[in-house]
Amino acid sequence: MTTFLLLRHAAHTLTGDVLAGHTPGVHLSRQGQQQAQQLVARLAALPIAAIYSSPLERTMQTAQALASRLNLPVQASASFAEIDFGEWSGQRFDELAGDPRWQAWNSFRSSAPLPNGGLMLEVQWRAVAALQSLCQQYPDQLVAIVSHADVIKAVIAHYLGLHLDLFQRIEISPASASVIAVHEWGARLIRLNDTGEFSS
Repeated sequence: MTTFLLLRHAAHTLTGDVLAGHTPGVHLSRQGQQQAQQLVARLAALPIAAIYSSPLERTMQTAQALASRLNLPVQASASFAEIDFGEWSGQRFDELAGDPRWQAWNSFRSSAPLPNGGLMLEVQWRAVAALQSLCQQYPDQLVAIVSHADVIKAVIAHYLGLHLDLFQRIEISPASASVIAVHEWGARLIRLNDTGEFSS
């Protein structure tokens, strides 16, 4: 069994207004920096063996706050990167709301195409495949993964047997912690979207 801490990055400078996606130079906001430190305080006592992160700035900043406290390196992995939103990257949510393609994406997430972007099924596959590989590297250990809301939702949906088109029912807040224990026979969701006190 390997236990995974699935951590969403803290709030960034575009949170709530703009679809950041792969837009470069998106860093944690002042609120996000505080959230990251609060997340570290909640997790610092846990026996975390390794920290992996999406390579985007906001995730690496969140991961580095934890890594500095635990004296561990952050291992960047594209397997946990945000989906490529293509032409929608950097657009405001209120501008996207009237686009029928955006509406289709939010109701048929598993297969709806993104304009010159990625596919959610591919994101789910690469993230789950990476976790399964880490199970071989870290048996009976706790591994932290710092990623993005949709990536974490896709991972949780996979292990719960939930269709991707229903994964919007899962809430993943900034600087939240979800916990999944992956066994040879399957997986158990231990904690979901925890943003408060966290103890071992």
